[in-house]
Amino acid sequence: MNDTELQNVRRIQEKLLEILLYFQEFCEAHGLSFTLAGGTLLGAARNGGFVPWDDDADVFMLREDYEKLGPLWEQYADRDRYTYLRSDEKINIRHAAAEIRDNHTTFITRHNADLDIHQGLMLDVIPLDDVGHSKARRCAQMAASMVYCCFNFQRLPEHKGKLTVAATRAGLALVQDPKTRYRIWKGAERDVIRLGDKDSGLVASFGEGATIMRQRFPRKWFENPVYLDFEGHPMPCPADYDRWLTVSYGNYMEFPPEEEQVARHDIVFMDLDRPYTEYRGIYYCTDRT
Repeated sequence: MNDTELQNVRRIQEKLLEILLYFQEFCEAHGLSFTLAGGTLLGAARNGGFVPWDDDADVFMLREDYEKLGPLWEQYADRDRYTYLRSDEKINIRHAAAEIRDNHTTFITRHNADLDIHQGLMLDVIPLDDVGHSKARRCAQMAASMVYCCFNFQRLPEHKGKLTVAATRAGLALVQDPKTRYRIWKGAERDVIRLGDKDSGLVASFGEGATIMRQRFPRKWFENPVYLDFEGHPMPCPADYDRWLTVSYGNYMEFPPEEEQVARHDIVFMDLDRPYTEYRGIYYCTDRT
């Protein structure tokens, strides 16, 4: 990345940190627990903050707190600043996670440029579900999660293998009605939760594709987090974050090749100083999309 690109990413990160700090304050005030996740956790362990080229932020929440977050947010959060967004029967954001979006920014990606939804910069809140105790329940849970991913995302997955892409294409072609798709994925989500057993002691992220949903970790890591410095602020992380990162990234302390040090999102347009509503019909929901 050149200097201009790095400067742009750093501006994104500064805004993301504002969202994350508000989210942490809100969770602490309302008795909700979370940990850093994905590249955000990697950055905390390796960089003491954001990975220099990352343009997103992710956190994990155990399902019981994840389900409490939305209602609490609607009642107590500063909704003039931030909006809680999650796919439901009315809208689909093509994302299995919930999002906390900044109302005063614009961050339009290729995946969502055709959608009439909130297009501000976002923090991703990823649910962790209990894993089934028996092999049969785990297999059924995996099958339900694949159905959930297909009809919740409602788009072809990238970098997920030919079989996954083909199955998703077939499923979306077979069922095109939005209301029917909603009923299917909502039922599959309920099955993922129902088939889990808390006494298994394991949790997984079932909404992120076949590879990640097979990664199962002790629930206690997320119930009893440790704190790492993140951009000068202590942030909760899985208790054995070293093992989590090793399973997820391998030798995570080693930087990837320079050609892989790129921002994650395919950004159509961003403006971190103006709200997305000013660009409706210009950069999203246009005739071209």
